[in-house]
Amino acid sequence: MERFGVKSAPSRNRSKTALYVTPQDRVTEFGSELHEDGGKLFCTSCNVVLNHVRKSAINDHLKSKTHTKRRAEFEEQNVRKKQRTLTASLQCNSTAQTEKSSVIQDFVKMCLEANIPLEKADHPSVRAFLSRYVKNGSSIPKSEQLRKAYLPDGYDNENQLINTEDR
Repeated sequence: MERFGVKSAPSRNRSKTALYVTPQDRVTEFGSELHEDGGKLFCTSCNVVLNHVRKSAINDHLKSKTHTKRRAEFEEQNVRKKQRTLTASLQCNSTAQTEKSSVIQDFVKMCLEANIPLEKADHPSVRAFLSRYVKNGSSIPKSEQLRKAYLPDGYDNENQLINTEDR
């Protein structure tokens, strides 16, 4: 057929998906019903991930009985919770997480400066004292984890301080 210049009929199996639509585009299109986080589209009231490429899938979800029931329950609640992706949750450093890390690093530094073996942190009376009187003291890990995770940080920090003082 190509020899005679006759073109074949267009293929019927072509996908009807929108190729260049982002989850953020769908959020602006549908308003407060949906939210986007980490490249995924979430239904705000149902907390489920939706396919942002197919508009019909979103429309079907918004018309479903479960969505209307959950939306009614969601509007009754005063607290608005939005589901986030795992990567966004892990990237979020709250003040408690940073404070916990600083308490642990200060504890290791104190033990090193006072020549106290890190194994002493495993003693039950030391554990009880830390959890009772030190803010975030109960979050101080056992000596094995202190040596593996926090001792190298303290060592590197001290080396940097010594090197800057020598110059």
